Amino acid sequence: MTFTIVFLIAFIASFGLRHWLSQRQIRYVAQHRDQVPAEFSEKITLAEHQKAADYTIAKLRLGILENGVSAIILIGFTLLGGLEVLNITLLQLLGEGITQQIALLASIAIISGLLDLPFSWYKQFHLEERFGFNRMGKKLFFADMLKGLLVGAAIGIPLLWVILTLMAKSGDLWWLWAWAVITVFSLLMQWIFPTFIAPLFNKFQALEEGALKTQIEALLKRCDFASQGLFVMDGSKRSAHGNAFFAGMGKAKRIVFFDILIEKLNPGEVEAVLAHELGHFKCKHIRKRLLVSFALSFAMFALLGWISTQVWFYTDLGVMPNLNGYNGGLALALFMLVSPVFSFFFTPLSSLASRKHEYEADGFAAEKSSAKDLISALVKLYQDNASTLTPDPIYTAFYSSHPPAPLRIANLQRFSS
Repeated sequence: MTFTIVFLIAFIASFGLRHWLSQRQIRYVAQHRDQVPAEFSEKITLAEHQKAADYTIAKLRLGILENGVSAIILIGFTLLGGLEVLNITLLQLLGEGITQQIALLASIAIISGLLDLPFSWYKQFHLEERFGFNRMGKKLFFADMLKGLLVGAAIGIPLLWVILTLMAKSGDLWWLWAWAVITVFSLLMQWIFPTFIAPLFNKFQALEEGALKTQIEALLKRCDFASQGLFVMDGSKRSAHGNAFFAGMGKAKRIVFFDILIEKLNPGEVEAVLAHELGHFKCKHIRKRLLVSFALSFAMFALLGWISTQVWFYTDLGVMPNLNGYNGGLALALFMLVSPVFSFFFTPLSSLASRKHEYEADGFAAEKSSAKDLISALVKLYQDNASTLTPDPIYTAFYSSHPPAPLRIANLQRFSS
């Protein structure tokens, strides 16, 4: 029962901390709802500022409800015996073996997806709709869901089969081989996703010839950056939010702009946004993040390799393992359910590193493009995406991958002066 107590303490602490942080953010944003920060007063109207506050608060309240439901589901699967019932039922239907273990993991994914469906529906067709961001029809919503399920099954089931086979047949160091497989798979996905998967969901068209393309190609030349191409993605068929991103690695690198971004920003601003994204590449942020993710997954697999052999890991979480047989899928299921409770407390470290990278990428953009244009682009994006300009400092320190708007703009103004 010792691990039960440890798990419950971590569970209550993580749930309570999530709730406290969300309530802090709600109160802080609400308190600053009626006054635009002085540095934005000439660029953002009070109505836009209030819309951003209301949108932020609405998302947080939905998140609090999701957090509560997720907590109930987790306890239901573990200490209340849901996973045990599911495991026994599938054993009776399929018998012991890898097929049963894959079915167990797939069942958990399907059950979790079904329980999450009402939240996804509400967010898309009520919350996003209410604030004018939804452009997705119900037909596309279900088409995306079906495609996602099929792609997930086509990729996930073979991968699970390999991992579970390694767990069963490669001895005590199975976790090392499994980590190697996941690492290679992650690198392959950097090529597979933009080339084969993303086009199943969106159309990607080459950026048209013209002043914008000429300006961007000049930027790429200045930055000594070679890409497979410049593409525009039809993100507007789902949402009014805009963005730009890199996809792929090595020679498969491609630059993708949301069509909304091209519509809303002028060529100089688009160039500045791209220069920021190039900054992530040139400052080796992408490589560093990959290496960190590989190191973390190595540690997690090593931990799983040890903990999966401990009977208390199962029994203290409401599950009876097969003491003389194979528990690969059961170990994976429990680990994936429980580990986020503990890893949550490390969130501020990843957030801090991400904010540092954003500042560095902004500095690169200011050097290679224009700090003034990037400021102008960011202000438009804050407006169009209804991003709050007044986040709670503690909430920001814990969660935010990007610096708060006032600090980020102030930092960029150092380069434009």
